[in-house]
Amino acid sequence: MKNNQLGESDLKVSEICLGTMTFGQQNTIEDAHQQLDYAVAQGINFIDTAEMYPVPPRGETQGRTEAYIGEWLKKQQRDQLIIATKIAGPGRAIKWVRAGATNIQRDNIKQAVDDSLKRLQTDYIDLYQIHWPDRYVPLFGQTEYNPKFERETVPIAEQLTVFGDLIKAGKIRYLGLSNETPWGVSEFSHAAKQLGLPKLVSIQNAYNLLNREFDRHLAEACYRENISLLAYSPLGFGLLSGKYIDGKKPENTRLTLFQNFGQRYFKPNVNEAVAAYAEIARKHNIKLAQLAIAFVRSRWFVTSTIIGASTIEQLKENIESVSVVLDKDILAELDAVHTRYPNPAP
Repeated sequence: MKNNQLGESDLKVSEICLGTMTFGQQNTIEDAHQQLDYAVAQGINFIDTAEMYPVPPRGETQGRTEAYIGEWLKKQQRDQLIIATKIAGPGRAIKWVRAGATNIQRDNIKQAVDDSLKRLQTDYIDLYQIHWPDRYVPLFGQTEYNPKFERETVPIAEQLTVFGDLIKAGKIRYLGLSNETPWGVSEFSHAAKQLGLPKLVSIQNAYNLLNREFDRHLAEACYRENISLLAYSPLGFGLLSGKYIDGKKPENTRLTLFQNFGQRYFKPNVNEAVAAYAEIARKHNIKLAQLAIAFVRSRWFVTSTIIGASTIEQLKENIESVSVVLDKDILAELDAVHTRYPNPAP
């Protein structure tokens, strides 16, 4: 397992990160600890979670994922692990988080950090991320910015000031964004430089064979600011595992259990693109899931690829993708499909 530098931090994160949003919904605490033990045994040192997990978000389960990790983490050698979590932002239907107080402002940030520290049973968080912007932006499959949805927002400099105070206090080490735009990356970066506030080290956005939107503008913004991409959803909500091909609906899978949760993937040309990528995988005798993850890992701007699994067998297959190296001919075939079906699930 290769380790990569995370932005301009002193963190070296494994090229595969264990995502945990199934812990507490599809996975029991025993399942979660089995996954964590196995991942660490394979060389993974990077674990990502969020205060709103598990998903789909519900009031009765919120925070359970961090709590499961905390029960495991207290038995580990803490300084050998890099723990990332996120603060939920406004504009989503999660009124049970701080009774709906989700603006990214001082009191909410401080409470969110303290609550996460308590659930995680740790003294510090290595990477703290804003799960989605405080301001209005199109999110999670929305593709059109519409100014009529603008809302009051906490100034970026004010957000950074609070995170700076928490870094000085030793509660968090580094700051990252998630589900951000090029404008947001630029504004956060400029404010940090101008005011001497914490510099961003990472951005966590969706990136996979069905959604290469990052290539267009975010890649440039992050290159110029030396910000690492932590790519989530490398399997496109499981579609790129091949398990839904030909209309199959396997039991206990996310798109079967939570049909309203993956709407960004129910779009024209998604199934056609998946079938074309599956054919490339068959041609080269590579498992489709491993092909998809290996593609994400191959991108120059990806520092770590976040994988998640509801079974230990899925986790093993996904981690084994580190041994898959795609040559220029396979990459050209993937690009040809992308040209035919560009970003069907942005």
